[in-house]
Amino acid sequence: MTEAPVFELPVPDLSAWRAGNTGVEGVWHFDSGQSGRSVMISALVHGNELCGAWALKGLLEADVRPQRGQLTLALCNLAAFDRFDPANHDASRFVDEDMNRQWQEDRMASGSTLERRRAAELRPFVEQADWLLDLHSMHERAAPLLLAGMQPRNLALARSLRAPEHVVVDAGHKDGVRMRDFGRFGEINPEGGGASIRSLLLECGFHGDLSSRVVAQDMCVRFLQAADTLDAEALQRALPGWLQSDSPRQWALEVTGPVVARSDRFRFTQAFQGLELIEHAGTVIGWNDTEPVTTPYDNCVLVMPSVRQARAGVSVVRFARRRPL
Repeated sequence: MTEAPVFELPVPDLSAWRAGNTGVEGVWHFDSGQSGRSVMISALVHGNELCGAWALKGLLEADVRPQRGQLTLALCNLAAFDRFDPANHDASRFVDEDMNRQWQEDRMASGSTLERRRAAELRPFVEQADWLLDLHSMHERAAPLLLAGMQPRNLALARSLRAPEHVVVDAGHKDGVRMRDFGRFGEINPEGGGASIRSLLLECGFHGDLSSRVVAQDMCVRFLQAADTLDAEALQRALPGWLQSDSPRQWALEVTGPVVARSDRFRFTQAFQGLELIEHAGTVIGWNDTEPVTTPYDNCVLVMPSVRQARAGVSVVRFARRRPL
């Protein structure tokens, strides 16, 4: 395993914001009283992904309130966050299991792990949201990625946001359902006004990079403005310096499939950081136990390669084709 990057992002003090105002710890809900979308921004689905917590803390401290519709801000896995240690940050990703694989009826109903019980608590807020932005960060130092799923409506939203540069079109993971794919968010043509449904997951860069906080803050402004939750002028007054420059271009990365580890012995041939474009099909990029892993086609892009969570059944990299968005 390669040496982990240095963790520079400080731990946010969330003590003033843990209680929430909904009766559910860490969840804040504000209603403008005016017609508009129900918008939700979530963070800390993984306890070591601090950038989103910084962004939500900033929104709360700035007293951001919706001018139209409703706004929900959710600090999701506080129990995992409470275990955070910058010297061993992977250990606080979750308590029992990855919360972002538990968004399916049977798992939440079982209540068999802390993350399943917490997902069940958060479920009503996710179900009432029309637009969802889920803030995450990465195991490795890499450029930000916006995960749009397979729905054309999400890809159109990603294009209108004009950041970040790379947008991933993918069907999720084999080992469970993500929040941004739960319920009507995961449907191609959801019923009951589904044309207005949007959900995006933002990977802001490496967990410990200061830049990950900047990326999260920037996207919050873009998302709230695109949702018409607040006017651009109101966001600028409340959150000066948050909005960054547009990406000069955007690429869609159409995921064709994952490489799933057979064990924790999976190894790459070199220290890939993600978004590498491998020119020739058949290039060996790693070893799954003793079997070589090769690129399936020419000009293959590697999406989020990492062995830090490698074990049997876990995706360690995904292959994608790149095209202009």
